[in-house]
Amino acid sequence: MTWSNLVTLVVGLAVAGMLFAASDPAEILRLLAGASWGMLGVILLRLPQILASAIGWAPLIEPLQRPGWAALFRLRWIRDAVNALLPVAQVGGDVVRAQLLIRRGAATVPATAGVAVDVATELAAQFAFAAIGLAVLWQLPHQGAAAEWAVAAVAVLGLMAAGFMAAQRWGLFRLVERLLPRLARGRHTMAGLHEAVVGLYRRPRRLWASVAAHLASWLLGTLETWLALRILGIEAGLAEALVIESLGQLARSLGFMVPGAVGVQEGGFVLACGLFGIPPEQALAFALLRRIRDVALGLPGIVAWRWEAARAPAPRFAMTSIAARTSPP
Repeated sequence: MTWSNLVTLVVGLAVAGMLFAASDPAEILRLLAGASWGMLGVILLRLPQILASAIGWAPLIEPLQRPGWAALFRLRWIRDAVNALLPVAQVGGDVVRAQLLIRRGAATVPATAGVAVDVATELAAQFAFAAIGLAVLWQLPHQGAAAEWAVAAVAVLGLMAAGFMAAQRWGLFRLVERLLPRLARGRHTMAGLHEAVVGLYRRPRRLWASVAAHLASWLLGTLETWLALRILGIEAGLAEALVIESLGQLARSLGFMVPGAVGVQEGGFVLACGLFGIPPEQALAFALLRRIRDVALGLPGIVAWRWEAARAPAPRFAMTSIAARTSPP
């Protein structure tokens, strides 16, 4: 764990601690205890989202190097597990899935380019999802003054998505090509990475297919949120669930530097639920239910990662030094 990750994690834990201390912990635990077997439904509803995200990644992998759907699902599941459970910024999982794809025989530069562009298309799809959530919010009874933060956050996400895609097209990875051999003392090269990334941007059908699948994944999260709210005794329809899911995930993405978005995700759900008058205790119980889901799917995902990594020798991967920081002890 780097010092920056440690600092952000401590800050996130402090924020989460303050949120729980300002609420009624006994009530939060009572709500979770009442969820019972409903938690299993929440966990299972995450699986179609992972599949949709894997489908979104597929068009950005060269057909001859693309693994089967089961393998793509597994690599995406591992990516989510690393981001959710390990003390790394929320890009560590993307480094890991690129490395595992290369272990399966994909060429280093195209595989890295595909993962990089997939991160951008997923971010663009999330902006669309957040905009849909904002539009739905204004059609529902809500606390208008408190909704101003949502407008600002969606705008920031839009700027992030546009800026990230523009940087990818206009030379971000050309800089990586130049700096990486120096940082790695000449041991690694990523020559051609910029052209590989730009080449994907010149194929709009692939990009739109990726965005559409990722948007479907974000929208499927609405069902999971709706079920989680219902089993906690919170009266909310699909429209309210869509708003809460979109804004809660928006907060998580804006806090991408915090490992696991600890504290950021909880705060986002408290704010999003507050728009509909849902008290903090219920919002935090909902946030904890999501954390339980992350652990239930994440622990076997970490095991799957180590199993995948043991299947083939480590490739000469240009970002090995970064991936090493995501490895569990």
